Amino acid sequence: MLSIMLSFGASVVMAYFVVLCIYHRFSRRGRLRAKIPGPTYWPIIGNTMDIILPQDKLFLYLRTLHKKYGDTVGLGALDISSVMICNPNDIEKILSSTKFIEKQQPYTFLRGWLGEGLLTSYGKKWHQRRKLLTPAFHFNILKRFFRTIEEETEVFLESLAAEVENENTDIVQLISNMTLRTVCKTAMGTSMNEGIQSLSTKYFNAIQKLGAILIQRSCKVWLFLDFTYRLTQTAREEKKVLQDLHGFTRDVIQQRKSYLKDNPSILNLDSDEDINKKGRLAMLDLLIQNQNEGGIDDEGIREEVDTFMFRGHDTTSMALVFFIMRLADEPEIQDKIYEELKSIFGNSDRPPTMEDLKEMRYLECCIKESLRLYPSVHFIGRYVREEVELGGYMVPADSIVSIHIYDVHHRPDIYPEPERFIPERFSPEKCLKRHPYAYIPFSAGPRNCIGQKFAMLETKTLMSSLLRKYRLEPVTRHSDVVFLTELVLRPKGPIYVKFCSR
Repeated sequence: MLSIMLSFGASVVMAYFVVLCIYHRFSRRGRLRAKIPGPTYWPIIGNTMDIILPQDKLFLYLRTLHKKYGDTVGLGALDISSVMICNPNDIEKILSSTKFIEKQQPYTFLRGWLGEGLLTSYGKKWHQRRKLLTPAFHFNILKRFFRTIEEETEVFLESLAAEVENENTDIVQLISNMTLRTVCKTAMGTSMNEGIQSLSTKYFNAIQKLGAILIQRSCKVWLFLDFTYRLTQTAREEKKVLQDLHGFTRDVIQQRKSYLKDNPSILNLDSDEDINKKGRLAMLDLLIQNQNEGGIDDEGIREEVDTFMFRGHDTTSMALVFFIMRLADEPEIQDKIYEELKSIFGNSDRPPTMEDLKEMRYLECCIKESLRLYPSVHFIGRYVREEVELGGYMVPADSIVSIHIYDVHHRPDIYPEPERFIPERFSPEKCLKRHPYAYIPFSAGPRNCIGQKFAMLETKTLMSSLLRKYRLEPVTRHSDVVFLTELVLRPKGPIYVKFCSR
């Protein structure tokens, strides 16, 4: 009896896949997808076997697709149609439209971690959350964070004293510690000084593990369905990692709630003058205040805290790592930045002011060039519910459109000698001549990065202080770095830099 049932079940599954295969061959959706250039699309499995690769090999493979097939590349499997684009005109069509703000894989797989927060939600909920959180990143609020960023920069520089002349200084964890402390003290209003080393390391490692798990799931079609995924060892590993991540953020939230309970006047501020007297406004305070007014629940707060802890900590951390690594490999450019800083500060070792940051024009060009070469968020995706023409091809409705920012930023027709570090690409006159969607390290359009000004403020503050105190010398050369395909651009191994006192 059991064997009969198993045989029947296998026959049903086989029949389903045969029907699916016929549908994709002859339906309008299948015909449109077949016209888009790309690697051979096999029945049912599509391009699955092409992308089941180690993370470093997958990164290199993805880099070949636009070079081989052009600006528009078709991929897919089962009933999933995916299209990669890298032409700025097509990118603008997708990112600037309010019709295409919904996200799919791998973002849907993030919901176990981030729920339906700002990064993963869409529609009415996304609009509500974006409207709620935008005031937390107003310029006046960032000014109130500035002193905290300066303080954490000083803590970081002091930690480097033990690393001077050391050729085995892995900057990845050092930078991660600093950015995590900064996010906690500014956006979350929570001090994480005690035990930060072990806490930060655990959080950082958990993010890395989860990123690898989610990319693995995105490449294997049999793991797309939740009921099959839950049966795997990978799902059990994800559950354990999520316990660490959610535990960390719930501790942060509870610590701030306890503080606000003892200081209720913080949430009852009516003017900028009152806020200046009472202290800095935290993003988490906005969420808690909104909860008190019935606008969000505990899970909603956790979603947004998880989202910003990830985006505000991990992306900035890796951007700084690659910038420091590359400057160590570019001594002439490093000297030019130092001369600019000398013209602003003279021989003073005072911390920078907001006005000082505005004068750091060459440093800003260098930061932008580093983000071009090493965009922290190196790919983004949108779900299109209707047919849309991209690159001269009609993309079927219900497709995933992937934008690999790394490829856009390395187009030789837009950026000649794309692997070279040339900050002058970002002079005002050069930027005016370039397509606005040819440079998108913070995405663009209505779903652009809400924290991009915060990230630039933190980066300028740290680098202007670091480069006045230390000269950077290369240990890990930029040409030797191997990248991994993860949610955030990441090196396969450590990044070593030598810090020499000036």
